Amino acid sequence: TMATEEWRQQWIEAVAQIRSDVSYNESAQQLRRLQQTGLLKLTDLKYNPAKFFEAHRLLARHAPNLGPGFWIRFTVHYNLFAGSVLAVGNEDQVKQLDEIQQKGLLGCFGLTEKLAGVNSGGVVNTIAEWDDQTQEFVLTSHEVGAQKNWISQGLVGELGVVVADLRVAGKRCGAHAFLMELRTANGPVPNVEFGDMGRKTVGNDLDNAWIAFHGARLPRHTLLSRYGEVQPGNGGSYVSKVKGLTNMAMIGQRLFSGRVAVAWAAITFTRKLFEMTREYSDRKKCWVPKNSNLTQVPQLQHLYTRAEETLQKLEAFVASCEKQLSDCLQKDEIPSVASQEA
Repeated sequence: TMATEEWRQQWIEAVAQIRSDVSYNESAQQLRRLQQTGLLKLTDLKYNPAKFFEAHRLLARHAPNLGPGFWIRFTVHYNLFAGSVLAVGNEDQVKQLDEIQQKGLLGCFGLTEKLAGVNSGGVVNTIAEWDDQTQEFVLTSHEVGAQKNWISQGLVGELGVVVADLRVAGKRCGAHAFLMELRTANGPVPNVEFGDMGRKTVGNDLDNAWIAFHGARLPRHTLLSRYGEVQPGNGGSYVSKVKGLTNMAMIGQRLFSGRVAVAWAAITFTRKLFEMTREYSDRKKCWVPKNSNLTQVPQLQHLYTRAEETLQKLEAFVASCEKQLSDCLQKDEIPSVASQEA
């Protein structure tokens, strides 16, 4: 389903109100209000990916003035957090997204760890140990290197999709995602510690947290269990529901959709910069020839022409990637190797 022109105008008007000269708490409130308009649903990544990507493009048009903070906050919530629930959550867990949106709750994505480096997802040292007696998962960061870090929206989000290495009856079951509550009106939940990653050179309207787990207990239903679940009894046992598909492989879909969204944002940002530059050069008068402007200088004309040709090629390439990925998202399929490399 394509985004309608009426929807585009409504979205443009809504995001025009966004400001970046605010604290990260105020920025979070802006996202709460935006999602509560219902203009973009937390489920649109799967059921209307064209609208999902268009929303990212239109928001990116404001990036030259706003900086990157709010755009990152937005895509973390809609793509990484909600998208992961869509990818690996069961039917009931996916239904929770509607309630999350209506209440204006925010989520973060707890994947990256201090010692994982560029191998985020490939290295997961946070452990979720199944306690069969209480039928809970015990979430633990056994060392500083296992703490989650650079978690966008981690200081304000009530919820998080947290990735941990699942252990059942002493057996490693690999990286799995949990939909957990991080804080209530009374503050952080027990045995979860938060810290601020500190001030950045740009984007300080976005909070970035480190998160440590000290034996936090999660109910059985928090495991995003579309593709695998834990059956209690006799120490517990892990059951894979779909042969050949793993939770981590489907969570990886969020990284693909994120790359397409970031690529569109970069192109949109570049187009906006050229548009602003062209507006200036059109206004800037030259003393000779008479009544000419800076845009008419041959070297600048050539630059604009070459930039337009390049941007059109890039747009065609990213549009092709988006189409292939959108088909996979709607069919719950993993993109081909060629698509992943693209």
